[in-house]
Amino acid sequence: MSDITNKSTSRREFLKDTGRIAAASAFMAVAAPRMYAGQSNTIRVALIGCGGRGTGAAVDALSVNNGPIKLVAMGDVFENRLNSSYENLKKAYPDQVDVPKGHRFVGFDAYKHVMGCLSPGDVAIFATPPVFRWVHFTYAIKKGLNVFMEKPVTVDGPTSRRMFKLAEEATAKNLKVGVGLMSRHSRALQALFQRIQDGEIGEVILQRGYRMHGPIGFFSSLPKPPGISELLYQVQRFHSFIWASGGNYSDFYIIDHLCWMKNAWPIKAQALGGRHYRQSPEGITYVDQNFDTYSVEYTYADGSKSILDGRCIMGCNEIYSSYAHGSKGMAIVSKNSDCGMPSSTYKGQNPTRSNMLWQSKVNRDERNPYQNEWNDLVDAIRNDKPYNETERGVQASLVTSLGRMAAHTGQEITYDDILNCDHEMAPGLDKLTMDSAAPLQADADGKYPVPQPGKIKDREY
Repeated sequence: MSDITNKSTSRREFLKDTGRIAAASAFMAVAAPRMYAGQSNTIRVALIGCGGRGTGAAVDALSVNNGPIKLVAMGDVFENRLNSSYENLKKAYPDQVDVPKGHRFVGFDAYKHVMGCLSPGDVAIFATPPVFRWVHFTYAIKKGLNVFMEKPVTVDGPTSRRMFKLAEEATAKNLKVGVGLMSRHSRALQALFQRIQDGEIGEVILQRGYRMHGPIGFFSSLPKPPGISELLYQVQRFHSFIWASGGNYSDFYIIDHLCWMKNAWPIKAQALGGRHYRQSPEGITYVDQNFDTYSVEYTYADGSKSILDGRCIMGCNEIYSSYAHGSKGMAIVSKNSDCGMPSSTYKGQNPTRSNMLWQSKVNRDERNPYQNEWNDLVDAIRNDKPYNETERGVQASLVTSLGRMAAHTGQEITYDDILNCDHEMAPGLDKLTMDSAAPLQADADGKYPVPQPGKIKDREY
């Protein structure tokens, strides 16, 4: 399972072996078509949020071989993270990274300066913690910019409602918007989806999704150390705080590809979860808001179920895969990780080789769904195709929050409950500065409020 864990921790992390990247970029330069050489049709890209996912998204953008692309501006609230990202990208893509010091910005208003370096039709990458998506997207629409935003794109009902409206505005302006739900761009899953819709396994009546491995990212956090503000501490360790990321549930367990296979969104959920081991090996109590385990039962309008089991505990059985069960057979949706190939279908409910009906085969140059999503976005930009994944990104984020809220409150939560919930966890983020108070405050003992199922029923903390 170490291989699975490595894949999960490097979803969009930049490869540390920059030599490998440089070699890959050199190959791409040789292999790229020359049809745009000498033309002034370079797509300019700017990166907002320079952590692992943001840097990885920039790598994917710069690896598109459909015409010239350059990275021209970068921004983050942490200068060291920005500098590290810039240095790695510049080393790997020296001819495509043109970000002088005056185009590198630090602070909560950096997004405005970064997007100010672009012109209408260029692309802004949003890879900050998801709570900031609506702020950055609002500004991008105002500037007439195309967008690629990482998932999830919302963490609560109020921001989801806001993003649905922004999606309509982006479409009205003919902006192209990609959302980092890369499973939708997996050629194996696209083929499987069509087979399921064509009835190969019958009516889908049950789905199972598992992401169970040891702690990764900023899943758990020790008390805030000296030398950093409360706000920056929480932004830095965003997985630990529900307001910033939806916690590990929203970041790790987004269930989009199973909803896609069903071709529907759940209407309600019930769930359970718990905090089991909440001390470091040195005996210091963790202060984050996450549960160590989650088990969520989603229900679709036709009564069928989708079960999601998540766990972040060392030493336990590790599973990271997903399945669909139909009235005539079953499918392995993702063999490992988010969309690990091959996908396959079977007669009956036992996925044995003798029962196999079909197994996906994908051309080598389309096996990377992260690259596919950028190839598809740039193709839409260059050929002016309708392309806006925002609504789907919001739906996926919202139904993920639906399951999270069910676990955190101990109640059955409906889609309408989470959509219309008035608990905006971090209001006023468009006015945030380095001197602002954090949206979440610790008590006198340095502990933050945690979900209390059965005690707090109408909000998560």
